[in-house]
Amino acid sequence: MRIVGKFRSSVVVAFCMDKSPVIKIAFARDAAKGRGTATAPGNRFATWQRETVDDGWSELADTDQAEPAPLKTRVTARPAKSIISRNQSPDLPFTQSINPYYGCEHGCVYCYARPSYAYWDLSPGLDFETQLFAKTNAAELLRQELARPSYQCSAISLGANTDCYQPVEREWRITREVLEVLAECHHPVGIVTKSALVERDLDLLGAMAQQGLVKVYVSLGTLNPELARRLEPRAAAPHRRLRVIETLAKAGVPVGVVVAALIPGLNDQDLEAALEAARQAGASEASYVLLRLPLELKEVFRDWLQTHVPERAAHVMSLIQQSRGGKDYDADWSQRMTGTGVFAQLIAQRFGKACARLGLNQRRYPLNTAQFRAPQLLQPARSDAQQSLF
Repeated sequence: MRIVGKFRSSVVVAFCMDKSPVIKIAFARDAAKGRGTATAPGNRFATWQRETVDDGWSELADTDQAEPAPLKTRVTARPAKSIISRNQSPDLPFTQSINPYYGCEHGCVYCYARPSYAYWDLSPGLDFETQLFAKTNAAELLRQELARPSYQCSAISLGANTDCYQPVEREWRITREVLEVLAECHHPVGIVTKSALVERDLDLLGAMAQQGLVKVYVSLGTLNPELARRLEPRAAAPHRRLRVIETLAKAGVPVGVVVAALIPGLNDQDLEAALEAARQAGASEASYVLLRLPLELKEVFRDWLQTHVPERAAHVMSLIQQSRGGKDYDADWSQRMTGTGVFAQLIAQRFGKACARLGLNQRRYPLNTAQFRAPQLLQPARSDAQQSLF
C-alpha cells in the first residue's frame, strides 16, 4: 500500500527496504500534509541535546519568519546493509552517493526524495519530515567498501537525496564520521547542503580542499526570507546561507551555489539576484534545478500551493506543466532537471547570461581521485590457540 491521501491512525509500522519492521510510531494527524502546510501546536520537538548552530532566523526574531510551528521529530537508528549508492544517470555529475539519513527535518515542500517514504507505507508529507532514520553504521560500512580490492575511486556525493547536515546531524554526527573516513583515505567528496552546520566541519573540509578532495554546493532558491520560511521551514535563512558561502570560500574550500528548486511563477524571478549574491559571497560555480514533482510529491506540492498562495496556485501549476510537456512531471533524463518548452528555455537563457556576466563557472575545480588510498581494516585479535596454528 502506498500512503498518499489523508488518514488518521493510532499505530503505523515503519519498514526497512527488505520489509522487516523497525519501529512502531503512534500518531493521529493528517499524514498527507507536510510541515508548513498546517500547524500542530500540540506537538513539540524532541528534547535531546544538540549542538548550537546559528541558522540565521534569530536575527529575524521580530518578524513573522522567526519560528515555524513546532512538530515532534523522532529519529530511529537503522543500520544499513550497504552505504554507497550508485547510479548511471547521464544528467548527474556523480556516480556514487551517500545519504546518512532517511527523511529530512528541513521540511522542504518541494523535496523530490519525499515519495521514497511511500515504499515503507509512511507519508511522503508529514512522516518524511518527522519520522527519520539514521544509518548509524555508515562510517563502518564505508570503510569496508573502500577497502575492497575491487573498489574504483570516483567522487562521492554526500547528501544527494536528503540534506546530510539537517538538524538531527547535530546529535547523531553521522556525516562527520563519514567525512573523517573520506579524509583519512584521501577520497574526493562533493557536498550539497542548505545548512549552516557545514561550518562545523571546516577543520576537515579545509584540509581536504588543499588536496583537491572536496567541493561544497550551497542550495539557495530565493533571497526572500518569508518565502524561504514557507518553502523550507527548518533550513537556514537565505542570508545565513550566503554567510556559509563566504566562510567556506575564505577557508579555501571551493564553493558553488545551486538555485533550487526553481519554481515557475513563484521564485524564478529571484534567479539573477540569488546568483549575484552568491557570487559576491565567494561562489565560483553555479547550477540550477527546475522544480521536480515525481509521484506523490505533486499532491504534497499542490496542497502547499492551496494553503499558502491559493491565488497563484493555478498559474504556478500551468507554468510547471508548460515546462513538462503538459504534465506535472516528466522523468526523462534529457530534461528532468531543466524542463522543456518556452518558459524552460527562457530560464536557461537567463541563467547562462547571468553566469557570464558574473563570471560564474569560468573556472572549474575538478576533484582529485589520484590520491586515494584504501583504509586499513582492524583485524580481530587472535586467541593463543589460533596463534599456535601459525
